[in-house]
Amino acid sequence: MASKVPRVTLNNGKSIPILGLGTWGSPPGEVAQAVKDAIDVGYRHIDGAHVYQNEHEVGEGVNAKIAEGVVKREDLFITSKLWNTFHRPDLVEGACRTTLKNLGLEYVDLYLIHWPMAYKEDGELFPADADGKTAYSDVDYLDTWKEMEKLVELGLAKSIGISNFNSKQVERVLAIAKIKPVTNQVECHPYLAQTKLSAFCASRDIVITAYSPLGSPNRPWAKPEDPQLMEDPKIVAIAKKYNKTSAQILIRYQIQRGHVVIPKSVTKSRIQSNFEVFDFELTEDDMKLITSFDCNGRLVPITSAAGHPYHPFEKEEF
Repeated sequence: MASKVPRVTLNNGKSIPILGLGTWGSPPGEVAQAVKDAIDVGYRHIDGAHVYQNEHEVGEGVNAKIAEGVVKREDLFITSKLWNTFHRPDLVEGACRTTLKNLGLEYVDLYLIHWPMAYKEDGELFPADADGKTAYSDVDYLDTWKEMEKLVELGLAKSIGISNFNSKQVERVLAIAKIKPVTNQVECHPYLAQTKLSAFCASRDIVITAYSPLGSPNRPWAKPEDPQLMEDPKIVAIAKKYNKTSAQILIRYQIQRGHVVIPKSVTKSRIQSNFEVFDFELTEDDMKLITSFDCNGRLVPITSAAGHPYHPFEKEEF
């Protein structure tokens, strides 16, 4: 069955479904079913990463639906990401192969450098020094990028990109790249609209993929007093006007900006309703109104890596 999701053309001529299923923080034991439900609903794009530690479940869900004949491998767009402890050039290919083994696939459609900062290799995913601070590696992500390009040549990844890179970091990659990044996957929602970064990437033919589009309500470090984006009265009022849920408004907002968007859920009814965003359109005035809620409200600041020379959010760069 063909999926009705519009696709965005990437700078290498390939295309990505504008809506995908995110899997960050999805509870263990529920991911395979969520992936199966999503594919049944019509999703063809699944976003994962090594550090989520659930890629074997993503693979289980994907391969079950291929085996059932619901989809073919080429109908699906599967993304994974290189974790910070594998930036050292000699580790990149092995890390990608580990992901492929976990997924039970021969290639990923998209492989991203998850963060610009390298962490100490050959140990924990979140290595710490004697003081309990994140232990860093001095690998430059430009050297990592050159290895990412080899993954395309080897056929392990069809496209490559970056995630959580600021504009200066994107520029550095573009200056040395033989293969341009196709996307920069960043946190993006009305409290952090990323207007400047979005325009900057668009001018360089790099697509923005929006993660935490619903305000990441289940992020482990959320405090009870933190604002809840989906309960924001201003968003709720817009949802009411369109007879849609807050989540549907927030997803549609990204789609109309030309951003790829990857809301996460493991609940079948929500996976379904998050998909029902192609039968209405927000007015230009509503789009402007939603963007006006921007307060630089970053929900995933990765403060644990503060002080890393390549931490993307510390200077006033966008």
